[in-house]
Amino acid sequence: MSEPLYVQICVGSSCHLRGSADIVERMPQLLKEHDLESEIILMGSFCTGKCNREGVTIQVNDDIYPGVTPEKLDAFFAKEILARVGKEG
Repeated sequence: MSEPLYVQICVGSSCHLRGSADIVERMPQLLKEHDLESEIILMGSFCTGKCNREGVTIQVNDDIYPGVTPEKLDAFFAKEILARVGKEG
């Protein structure tokens, strides 16, 4: 097994107002749907300093992605997480 991915979802006040609770709720469902619970370490974080006018900031290992909305989470998951673990969406 390769090293796990660390996925941090910002739950700071700005991201909270922009949907982080919805993303925190959906992300474990996506991990389960794709059988990735043992390959992804999911964490909450406070402000990364990359706030955006829209969406939530998600960090995958050292890469920071601002502006992920709950509506765009599935596409983000396929592009930035499934691709890294070698799975197709």
